[in-house]
This record gives sequence, C-alpha cells and structure tokens, in this order.
Amino acid sequence: MARSDPHRPISPPPATGALAEDLPAYVSNGVIGLRVRDVPLVPGMAIVSGFVGEHHERHVEAAVAAPYPLGGDIALDGVWASEVMGGFEPVDQSYDFETAELTTRFRVRLPAGRAEVEVVTFASRSHSTVVCQEVQVTLDQACELTFRARVDPAGVRGSMAERRLDTPGETPPVCDGAILWRSEGGLGACGIALATTAAPEAERTQEPWDETGPLSTTYRLKARAGRHRFRQMASLVPDVLNHQPHRQAVRLLAAATENGFDALRRLNHEAWADLWKGRIRLVGAGERWQGIADAAFFYLNASVHPSSPSSTSIFGLATWTNYHYYFGHVMWDVDAFAIPPLTLLQPQAARAMLDFRVRGVPAARNNAKMAGRAGLKFPWEAGSAHGEEAAPGGATAAAREDHVSLHVARAFALYADASGDDRFLREAAWPVLSGVADWVVDRASVDGDRFVFRDIGGPAERIETADNDALTILAATVVLRRAIDMARMIGLEAPAKWSEVLEGLRPTLRDDGAIADHDGYRVTEEKAATPGALMGIFPYWAEMESDTRDTTLRFYVDQWRGYVGSPMLAALYGVWAAWLGDRALALKLQEEGFALYQHGRFLQTLEYRLDKAGGVAAGPFFANIGGFVTGLLLGLPALRIDDGDPRHWARRDVVLPQGWDVIECDRLWIRGAPWRLRARHGETAVLEPI
Repeated sequence: MARSDPHRPISPPPATGALAEDLPAYVSNGVIGLRVRDVPLVPGMAIVSGFVGEHHERHVEAAVAAPYPLGGDIALDGVWASEVMGGFEPVDQSYDFETAELTTRFRVRLPAGRAEVEVVTFASRSHSTVVCQEVQVTLDQACELTFRARVDPAGVRGSMAERRLDTPGETPPVCDGAILWRSEGGLGACGIALATTAAPEAERTQEPWDETGPLSTTYRLKARAGRHRFRQMASLVPDVLNHQPHRQAVRLLAAATENGFDALRRLNHEAWADLWKGRIRLVGAGERWQGIADAAFFYLNASVHPSSPSSTSIFGLATWTNYHYYFGHVMWDVDAFAIPPLTLLQPQAARAMLDFRVRGVPAARNNAKMAGRAGLKFPWEAGSAHGEEAAPGGATAAAREDHVSLHVARAFALYADASGDDRFLREAAWPVLSGVADWVVDRASVDGDRFVFRDIGGPAERIETADNDALTILAATVVLRRAIDMARMIGLEAPAKWSEVLEGLRPTLRDDGAIADHDGYRVTEEKAATPGALMGIFPYWAEMESDTRDTTLRFYVDQWRGYVGSPMLAALYGVWAAWLGDRALALKLQEEGFALYQHGRFLQTLEYRLDKAGGVAAGPFFANIGGFVTGLLLGLPALRIDDGDPRHWARRDVVLPQGWDVIECDRLWIRGAPWRLRARHGETAVLEPI
C-alpha cells in the first residue's frame, strides 16, 4: 500500500535486545495464538481455540498450551546454538500490523563462526489451522549448517498419544509427520502436523524410532557464506472440531502445502488488507493516538475468526507463564465489549463467537436449573469445550454475578439488529433472548410497586452482595424490551409477565437524582467508584430521563480517580466525559482509561495499569481493547444500533476529545452491505451505504 493509503495502519516501533520483563509478542489468527519469544526457535506457548485440559493447580477445565509448533535449532559444524551459553543473541523484533507478520532478528555465535538469522512468523487467516515461519540464516563463512524444525512437547503438560512420520496408506508421506497430544486430565486432544522445506541439496533426516519425543526434521548442508532459507508450516486442530484431530491436521496441512508458503503469505496479506478497510481514523488526534487505535483494532481482529469453535477469551488466545489468564475461559466481557464492534468490523467472526454461546445453551439451561431458576443462566466463566461453568474453587462470583446472561442476550440482539439476518433472529437470537427473559422474571421479586433483584452482585465484584445492582436492572430492562419486540417481529405473543416486570424494574435513585449503584450505596464503601450505572447509559442505552442520565454521568465521572487503573470499564470514561460535553476531560480520560494501559512490546493493552494497581503485566486484555473500540465506533459518534434504518442510528451531536476533529471509518458491515461512518465534532454522525 502507498504511504498515503488511509487504510494503512501505524505499526509499533521495533523492540531491541532481549525480551527481559516484557510480554512476548502475540501472533494469532483467532484459531491459534502463539507467544513468540525474542528467539522464535526457542519454544514459546501455543493456544488452540477449543483445546482444553485440566488445570494443574485448580483442577478445572482450562485452555491449555499445546506443544509449540514452530520451534527449532541451528548448528554450525555440529555445535547446536541451544547447547552453548549465549549461542543465541537477540537483536531486534518488529511487528508489521499491516500484514500481521512478526519479524525477528538474532545472531548465532558459535566456535565455528557466526550467523545472522531473520525469522518471519505469521498465522494464516486463509487456512485458519495453519501457522507459518520462514527462517533465513546468513553465514559469515562457509561451514556445515544444520537446521532442525521441531514440534517439541518438552515442558508442556499432557502426553503423547500418537506420533508418526508416515501417512497411513500413502507413499510418500504428505508431510513430515503428525502427533496426537492429549491434555492433562484427559479433557481434550490436539492434532499437530508439520511440513518443512529447505534447499534441494540439504540432507534431510528424521527420528522414526522416538515414539514419544519431539516431531522434528533436520536439514544438513555444506553451506557457503551467504543466505540459506528454511520454512516451517504446521496445522493445529482441536478435538472439538474433529474427533481424529491429528488426521484432520494432516489433511488441512496437505491443502496448505499444495498452495505453498508464498501463496499462503500472499493470501494472508490480502485478508489483512481487507480487514484494514475498516480502519478507524482519528482525524486531528495525531499520530500517537492513531497508533493506539490501530493497535487496538489489530489485536481485536487478530484474535477472532469465522472458523473459531470456542469464541475467544478476555485475553484472546494469549497466555503466559506469569499469570492464570483466567484459564482461557469465555467471560461476559467478551459479549459486552468485543462482539459489538466486531459485529460491524468482522461480522462472520462475531457470528462464530455467538455460535459458541448457542452451543452452550444446554449448559446455560442446566445452570439455571441448578440454581432453581427458569430460563437460561450463562456461566460466569465458561469452559471452551462445552460452555459449562468452569470457575475455580467455590466460585462465589458465579453464584452472585447474575448480570452475565444479560450481556450475552444483548450481544445476540445487537447482532440481529445490525445484520438484519432474519434466520439468525429466529433460530439463534430468539431462543437466547426468550430464555434470558424467562430467567429475569423468575429472578426478580415483588417489592411494593416495583420489581427488585435481591442479593445480587455487580461489575464491582464486591465480596458482599447487595439489592438492586444498577447495571443488572438497567441491562434487564434493555433485554426484556428487546425480547418483547422480537416476539412481535416473529409473530409470537410475549408472556405478559415480561411486560409486567419491565414496567416494575427501576434503579434506585440517590437524593441528588443520580442512579445509586445499589440500595444503601455509600461513596465511602468498597469500590464505590465503580461506574456500573454508566454502563447502563452507554453502551446499553437504557431508557431514562435526560436529567437522570446527566446527573448520573456527572456523579460517577467525577469519581474516575477511584476506578481508573482497574480493568474493563475504564476504557469508556472518555466517552462518558464527552457525553457531558467536556472535551478536555474526555481527552484526559482516554489517556488515563486506555492509553496508559498499553505497555511493553508492540502496544499490548494490559488488564491493570501497572502504575496504579501494580501486579502482573497480563495482556492483551480484550475487555479494555473492546471497550475502547466500542467507544470509537459507537460511543463518541453516539450510535444506537436498533432494527430501524441505520441512517437514524445517530442519537445526538458528536462531542470528541479535545483536538480530535473527525472519526472516520470507510467500511462497517451493516445488513450485509458496506457502510461508511463520518463523525465530525459538533455535528450529527453520518452513516451511509457505500
């Protein structure tokens, strides 16, 4: 793309030297996620959507690491770099967000000489189970060069169920071999197939006798000074997609190798060029803010795919050894903050995320039954294999955080409205919304002239429950109203109880007219600054008087210092300040609530701000990323998605952070067609079909 191309993103600055305390680079296509070290041949970590095992400490279903598929080693005159102290010397690493390619350079220093190595790593979007790597070794003098590509299970919990180099019934084999890896606890299996290439003159060897060892291929050649190239491709298939995942991995890898490395690379460039047509441009905000927005867009879109069987976690498909990463569970944050913008940017991937929830409807129904309730109660932490509750320990949050199902239901309603897909509305959205509506009316109880929620938890996740959590009430009214409308749309009569409860549900108001977070709320209590009520205003657009809305916005926005540093809702403060008309504060809170969460290599957004909350650097965190992107696409432009004409989704004039002039996006997918967004400060945002 030309530099003037408005769809060309700003990539982050290169990282130099060793990794140190930074998180490794995260490379993903939404089906496979890799943590790639500063020397990519040293195994990082690999997560495959839907591949689960029993967590070694908490003994719950968790997304667990598979053997790293793109490992390797280099030897000069028979001496392996991995066996020599300082044999690998990191130089630098750069991440091209335009093409989703990670390029790493390092040196090999051995007694026989020195080599400069450049490695390009990417996860294919056209072949979603395939990851690819090219290794170019430049020698400073002639020597015997040996390269070993390896799928190495060392250090990975689980067991080798099968390892074979042949392809049953085929001669020659269609690839270098495949393994069947079973997770600890026997909860899941993953198949991995490997294919490699090198120069024709290289001697190729394998180890057929090593039934439980690494799957590896070694190339040895008498090499001249200069550049030599090796390529690796691997297919990783979870057993949720195929009951013989190792056989399917071979099939899918065969299709990929038939296309060839260069073709897959080109197709990946094309896929990302298409995604970047939805780039969100912040005109007037400056290059730094545009880079921040591009990073958020990149990580959000890289972590989802139409082929993903198990949605994505609140860290996408990222994990690392320093943190639990919530065990890779699917949580409500994804439904609330990631699905709304993805519905407009990558609707097929958003649909795949919702399909995971559809698959989990039986688990949600059983969850409600076990709680003695009707309808659907989606889990607090859903395991990615079956969508069942997988929270560790006593999981008190799973019992008290009853707002979870409301976010799931709203995501279905929003997708139905934005897509205009009548079949989805009838077959997927209606069963979920009606089931959650049944749960709402069963959970609510009568108190005089109103309905209330007793002993409930909100997004603050306090130890003690309270009555009438504001977010739960406001979200429940949104879901009930949409369920009633949906019944009418498909020719059904909604139960009268739904309307009765809807009319009787209202949040508690403080004496100053602001919505109280819950009954008995005090500004001095634990986590008092949590802006749960503001989430009901945006992104949920709950109906209320304008005076109540503005008073509530001011009350909680004024308390931002007590919350910022925590995850999730902080990314929305800039929108809420803008809705108050305060451009200077909106800019400050975009900085405090999102920009300062980006840390380390390649602008990974952390769960917590390290300068505020401290603790472990864990990211990229998609509640924060999704909240920020939701704010850019829907909050600052003041778009309320409904089943009406998208030209009328804009509800108020745009107020942008100080210095920002316009938010532009040249392609949003609405009703199956591309639309353009232009949100200029001081004007009503314009949505128009292309």
